[in-house]
Amino acid sequence: MASSKDLESSGISSSKIRLSGSSKVFYVICYTVVILVALICLIPFLLLISGSFTSEQWIRFNGFSLWPGEFSLEAYNIIFKTPMRIVRAYGVSILITAVGTLLGLLLTALTAYVISRKDFKYRNALSFFFYFTTLFNGGMVSTYIFYIRYLRLQDSLWALILPGMFNVFYLLIMRTFVNTIPFALVESAKLDGAGEWRIFFTIILPLLKSGLATIGLFLALGYWNDWYNAMLYMKTEAKYPLQYMLYAIQQQTQALAAIASQAGIQVQNLPSNSLKLAMAVVATGPILILYPFVQRYFIAGIAVGSVKG
Repeated sequence: MASSKDLESSGISSSKIRLSGSSKVFYVICYTVVILVALICLIPFLLLISGSFTSEQWIRFNGFSLWPGEFSLEAYNIIFKTPMRIVRAYGVSILITAVGTLLGLLLTALTAYVISRKDFKYRNALSFFFYFTTLFNGGMVSTYIFYIRYLRLQDSLWALILPGMFNVFYLLIMRTFVNTIPFALVESAKLDGAGEWRIFFTIILPLLKSGLATIGLFLALGYWNDWYNAMLYMKTEAKYPLQYMLYAIQQQTQALAAIASQAGIQVQNLPSNSLKLAMAVVATGPILILYPFVQRYFIAGIAVGSVKG
């Protein structure tokens, strides 16, 4: 297909190009389908927000709806009953997400670059070592013993950062991006006297923006949504990330409801379903704000990763 520059050079203005009737119908159908699919995907999120602002009693008798049947802030009142707990948990989650994502990107990019270098003698053996871990691993018990007894990471924020810092699946994706960079650039830089670190940071990394954004989003989501490692390694409440803090609030609410029920106290107005939805809203807010800024790189990264082998 001729580009707009080719058309202009041949004397044909792009403004004179008109779509045929069948093409217009095709585009109308495509846009209509895309809009309908987007609206369908939006419905669960609307239910999530609506349910978080609906009273528990109304949900029990009427179910969920796209608009709050009986407006209530009780679920948010429970979550923010002690605001500093949530603010502190937000700070911990932001810290481990930022540090873990940056370190994970650096480690993944460095490893992908090394195993993609054809002049590296042991790249096949090293690649096999990484791929082998996708088939077999040490299991939860040995991993827990390693972190607690040998690394001494009990009640340390590093216990929340190290486990998610490296993923072989992300390594495979990053290696695909590195393979799209011509090796001639590295050879030219070497002839000009550049060292390996300078080549990596000044030539390779700037060309990996799409891959870094893609893997960075995956890493950030993993760190932000992680609560399991906090349950295993954290003892001090001040070091709880947001997800585990919300999980603890939910567990406390359910325990309170169970105790009250055994004592014969009416707890039908105590939020349960609405509390879960409110916690989801509180936890997903920052991700929704972050995603539009990396969407362009994310889409480009998925396109490259799906085409290149």
